[in-house]
Amino acid sequence: METKFKVSIEKQKDGSYIAYNMNGEGYSLIGTGTTVKEAKEDFLNSMQAFKEMEEEEKGTAMPILSNEPEFKFDISSLFEYYSMLNVSAFARFLGINETLMRQYKKGNTYVSDAQLMKIENGIHKLGAEFSGLKLV
Repeated sequence: METKFKVSIEKQKDGSYIAYNMNGEGYSLIGTGTTVKEAKEDFLNSMQAFKEMEEEEKGTAMPILSNEPEFKFDISSLFEYYSMLNVSAFARFLGINETLMRQYKKGNTYVSDAQLMKIENGIHKLGAEFSGLKLV
């Protein structure tokens, strides 16, 4: 069994957010909320509840319930959670049409795998630039 949950966070049609594990055979955990933060916290609470239940019933819990999960975001969830990112400015940074990026954020249009990779690579590039930044 894997050592940590891979958790998808997605915006639902009603505007709420859901976090659910995509691995962890034998576990189906869900977190929901009106924000990404609430959905993440609810998912972590579900993990804790399962951990406590297993410890009570078996004396020990599976390690996957103690390890920090790996969260994956859809585009809408990404921009909601990291609201300091300006969608239009980030689109320009990536060379993606600003209107198209806003449509991705709203969940109104399909995002191809190639576009997802371009966005993810851009996030990593921006992160690398920030981590090497020095202020004077």
